[in-house]
Amino acid sequence: MPTSFFDANPANYDRARPSYPDALFEDLWGYIDRQLRARPNVVEMGPGTGQATRSLLARGWTVTAVELGSNLASYLAQKYADEARLTVVNAAFEDAPLPLRAFDLVFAATAYHWIAPEARFARPHALLRERGVLAVVDTVQVRDDTDRGYFERSQHVYARYWPDQATFRPAPEPDVEPPLVHELEASGLFEDVQLWRYRWDQHYDVDAYMDLVRSYSNTAQLPPEERARFLEDLREFVAAEDGGTVIRPLVVTLVAGRRRS
Repeated sequence: MPTSFFDANPANYDRARPSYPDALFEDLWGYIDRQLRARPNVVEMGPGTGQATRSLLARGWTVTAVELGSNLASYLAQKYADEARLTVVNAAFEDAPLPLRAFDLVFAATAYHWIAPEARFARPHALLRERGVLAVVDTVQVRDDTDRGYFERSQHVYARYWPDQATFRPAPEPDVEPPLVHELEASGLFEDVQLWRYRWDQHYDVDAYMDLVRSYSNTAQLPPEERARFLEDLREFVAAEDGGTVIRPLVVTLVAGRRRS
C-alpha cells in the first residue's frame, strides 16, 4: 500500500475526504447478530483520519483502528484523544498484533483493496468470533447527468500530465455491484453475503475540490513542480465551471458477510 501518498498531509486528507451515510451504519447494525454484544468490538482496517471511525464510535462501539501510515495514525489518535473506546494501532492490517477470534466486526471503508490478496479473507476470518461480520464500504463514482459532463470535459487537463494513461473511463450505472460480493461468497469463509447501496453525491467549490484532488495518490506521485502546474491548470478549469462547482455523483456500497464456522 502506498501509504506515503496519503500519509504526507493528513490535515488535507481529513478536510477533503467525505464521510459516509448514517443509514449505512444503521443497516450494518441491523445485520450484525445483536446477541454477540450490546456494543460490538470492532477492528477497523485503514481508517485514515477517521471518516468512518466517527460513526462507529458514535454508536458506542469499541474500535481498534489499524492504520499503516504513521502520520495518519498520529492524527487520528489526536483527533479522538478523549475517546476511551478507540485504540489506534500503527501497523499493517495483515500482521498487526491483534488477538485472534476476538472481534465482532472487521470493518474497512474505501481501503480494503489495499490488503494483500492472500490475506483479504483469511485474516478477517481469523480475527472474528463465531458469527462475526466482515463489512466493506466503497465509494463508486457513477454515470449520472448531475455531473454536467465535467469529468469527461476535464480530461484534456489530465492528458497533459498522464499522456499514456486513459484517465477517463465511463462510470458504472448507479446499480453497481462490487466484485467483492462474489469474491466473498467464493472464498468459502463467509456466508449470508449482502449488498446495500446509498446515493451520496458530493458537491465541491473550487477550494474543496482542489483539496480532494490533492489527496489522491496519482496527484501525489507527480514531481513537485509538475504537481503544482497540474493543480493550477485544474483549478483554472474548475473555476470556469458553472458556479465554480463540481458535483461527483457517488454511490456508497456496503458488502457484509458472516464468518463461516
